[in-house]
Amino acid sequence: MNLMQGDCLEKMKGLPDNSVDSIITDPPYGISFMAKKWDYDVPSVEVWREAMRVLKPGGHALIACGTRTQHRMVVNIEDAGFEIRDVVSWIYGSGFPKSLNISKAIDKAAGAEREVVGESEYAARASKSQPYKQGEQGATDNRNITAPATPEAKQWDGWGTALKPACEFFTLARKPLSEKTIAKNVLKWGTGGINIDGCRVETDEKITNHSRGSESAISKGKYGDSSAQETHQTAGQTQGRFPANLIHDGSQEVLELFPETKSGIIKSHHKASELYGRNSFNKSKTVSSGDRGFGDQGSAARFFYSPKASKKDRDEGNCHPTVKPTNLMRYLCRLITPTEGTVLDPYMGSGSTGKAARLEGFDFIGCELDQEYFNIAKARITSNEEH
Repeated sequence: MNLMQGDCLEKMKGLPDNSVDSIITDPPYGISFMAKKWDYDVPSVEVWREAMRVLKPGGHALIACGTRTQHRMVVNIEDAGFEIRDVVSWIYGSGFPKSLNISKAIDKAAGAEREVVGESEYAARASKSQPYKQGEQGATDNRNITAPATPEAKQWDGWGTALKPACEFFTLARKPLSEKTIAKNVLKWGTGGINIDGCRVETDEKITNHSRGSESAISKGKYGDSSAQETHQTAGQTQGRFPANLIHDGSQEVLELFPETKSGIIKSHHKASELYGRNSFNKSKTVSSGDRGFGDQGSAARFFYSPKASKKDRDEGNCHPTVKPTNLMRYLCRLITPTEGTVLDPYMGSGSTGKAARLEGFDFIGCELDQEYFNIAKARITSNEEH
């Protein structure tokens, strides 16, 4: 394990060529998050070029970004020489809309006082003795529901400036192969593939390839005829569903986006950890197949489940504002890192990737510019080592 404090571009120059097996990182998104200086821009082409030099040929990278600057992130990664292979979407229901209420803004500019006509969810929350933190979104003027005061405000009542955030993206990129084929590259470097079977989504249902009867096998003269096939199950399918480029947090808001299936019915509402316990590392409870009732289509049960980072997951004293859940990072580490491989995180933050990598049995190299976050990351990762 190698933890480095300082600028990642300079620190990576001290690492040998072709020395790490994967890159998994949550870099700055370039949206000036909470006015943080480190989030003024996405990482440069030079940073990704240096990261690619350190990565073994055929090695994969999973690089997080938000919706507003994903295009800038991907362009820089591609311009550095990476092949863009896919985008993994992490969907969650706990995002808070950072939207300006245009009607309120108009009344405020006019100096007009708005009439209180109801109590908002914030006021209800305050009444339950849950005090607001300083600077919390919607802490004061949003506690009450107010009516527009001026004609202009009435015209723009209900209008805002932003959508509710509900997803983030992980760009899946790959360093070009050094060998002519994947097979040769894997045999020489140990990199180039994705751990499909190790990341399948467990299910009680029998997953099979669809059968094809003799009639459907006939091409009607358009294509070459093929033979009839019986339904069969591959060795991989016995382990669960094929990993997809979508991950969800198990919240009710997200689950409602997926329709109930024809072959299965959700009999009752459960907590996400109950419904999806075996699709994640949260194995506190697994419900019976009768309760799960998910069919082969149209259900969130087909996808890996990882909620946002809880207070416990963050660990004591972790003040980093953009912590990714350890379970999510464990899954991503396992997806693209070969057995006993080394994971590099140039933007270590508070150490979620490092903690996850070590839990999965991988070696880890991390770099963090901010001294406070570096200290948090070191404590989280080394504490994990002690257990």
